[in-house]
Amino acid sequence: MTQEHPQYAAANVVPLIKSPSLRVPKPVEMPEDMYPLPSSIAEYFAYPFTLEPHVVTLESARQSTVAAHATRRESYLETREQDKVKRKKEALRRVAPGFEPDSGPMVPRRIGEPVSKRTDELGGINVGGVPGSAEHQARSVMDDLVDQLAAMTSNNIK
Repeated sequence: MTQEHPQYAAANVVPLIKSPSLRVPKPVEMPEDMYPLPSSIAEYFAYPFTLEPHVVTLESARQSTVAAHATRRESYLETREQDKVKRKKEALRRVAPGFEPDSGPMVPRRIGEPVSKRTDELGGINVGGVPGSAEHQARSVMDDLVDQLAAMTSNNIK
């Protein structure tokens, strides 16, 4: 070895010190009554087919239960979503009666009688003119209010 690797020649003469904490294990002795391994273990893997119907029925029952739970959960979530939409619509209707979020913007509609008809009934004076005419559009809301108050006071005087 010194001829192949002369740089390791000094390592050949270094004495090795054995640690007292290390010891060589005792060789393992096999018991005499030990059963030898078989040449094939295929005989040990026999499947009991008697359990097959039981396992299949349990699995089908489990799958049907899972499917029933899934449909019940889906219906619960759908009902919950519908309730949420209904509450939201009711809250919007409290703020703006007649509001439908699906129908688009609200269009104002006249529910009662026009102002000119009411003034006719109150005092016989048509102060507002015909709705849609140039005279009616030129008047302001304040003018209509003043005319209505005048008509009401003239009715109270009579």
